[in-house]
Amino acid sequence: MAQNIAKENIKPALGLVEFVALMAFLTSLVALSIDAMLPALNQIGTDLNSDSPQHTHMIVSLFFLGMAFGQLYYGPYSDTKGRRAAILSGLIIYAIGTVICMYAPSMEILLFGRVVQAFGVSGPRIATIALIRDQYAGEAMARVMSFIMMVFILVPMLAPAFGKGILLFASWREIFTSFLVIGSIAGIWFFSRQPETLPKSKRHPFSWGQLSRSSWFILTHKQVMLYTLSMGFIFGAFLSYLSASQTLFEDFYDVGDWFPLYFALLAFSIGFASFINGALVMRLGMRKLCLWALCGNTLISFLLVLASFHFNGLPPLYLTVSLLFVNFFFIGILFGNLNSMAMLPLGHIAGLGAAIIGCLSSGFSVPIALFINSFVISGIEPIAIGFLTFAVVSLFCVLFAGKAEQQPVCVTRTVERQP
Repeated sequence: MAQNIAKENIKPALGLVEFVALMAFLTSLVALSIDAMLPALNQIGTDLNSDSPQHTHMIVSLFFLGMAFGQLYYGPYSDTKGRRAAILSGLIIYAIGTVICMYAPSMEILLFGRVVQAFGVSGPRIATIALIRDQYAGEAMARVMSFIMMVFILVPMLAPAFGKGILLFASWREIFTSFLVIGSIAGIWFFSRQPETLPKSKRHPFSWGQLSRSSWFILTHKQVMLYTLSMGFIFGAFLSYLSASQTLFEDFYDVGDWFPLYFALLAFSIGFASFINGALVMRLGMRKLCLWALCGNTLISFLLVLASFHFNGLPPLYLTVSLLFVNFFFIGILFGNLNSMAMLPLGHIAGLGAAIIGCLSSGFSVPIALFINSFVISGIEPIAIGFLTFAVVSLFCVLFAGKAEQQPVCVTRTVERQP
């Protein structure tokens, strides 16, 4: 099926190296907008009179809630208006949300600005995934996504240090100023180099009937939904760590200014996994790699739970970092492959498919993360248990998805011909 779909894709206009770098730069706006804020969370909470650390953690978690709604909007928009229009309008809304955050007088206004910011950045995120799907499919798409993830992961590795550096000379509000500058650079690069990949002849004029039919096809496609659920569960557990990472390292382990270094080390694990995945996926296939990674994720999460209980919630720092490093390696294998497997049957409605997959996976992940973080008081047990629980659930989702593979190609084409 992947080979049949790949024949319908248009030839990439850019070389692989520039294409990967450009797509990684655009999608990295999401990671930058999250991770550069991490060193500033305590300062923001103090300046804006936050009630509790959990309230401050919402600066991260609510960003993904805004993305869930934004992705749902920009999927149909990119299929109707094209990928370039979705990226342009998204960058404009992203800039508006950034300005709101820059001048926010209270935590409530800042959180509102973060939701607007996230809604806007969903345009580039969804349009780039659809743009990649326009040109690649199956293992080839997974390979490209892995290389993009490998470059993309440099941002979460460096972003906390970037934010920390700004805090040394200015206030947390200037971090948002940097977002405006970087977003402008990404937009200029994209519009000067990357042509439209969805010609007008292949765009779907917006209609509620077509939207409902296409959405129903996606939502009732067992393979797509099971891989989407798996992504949501894995990312929900990971988001709980991400939201609480500053509390974990600076408050629980008292690492002080070393926090960006530990964060970068763990982020490197995901990037290294993406590199390995890009080298192996064409030979071993996405599904086999996912199953191996989920088994490894489950095992390491179990060891993390044992360690957290044995050491009364706070294992030695070296042990926690070591187990998280290995765990994040397996998670890095999962991210690109699960998304690519979910997108495989949706080439004819890639924009809407990416939107619904992104919306549902984010929609599942945010309440999972908020629930886990509500128990993070003095130790890492809640995060460890979250990793283990949702690794097991995700493994079952992928196993059941194997039984659902694959939907006949003729079903996909029938939806595409509907008026």
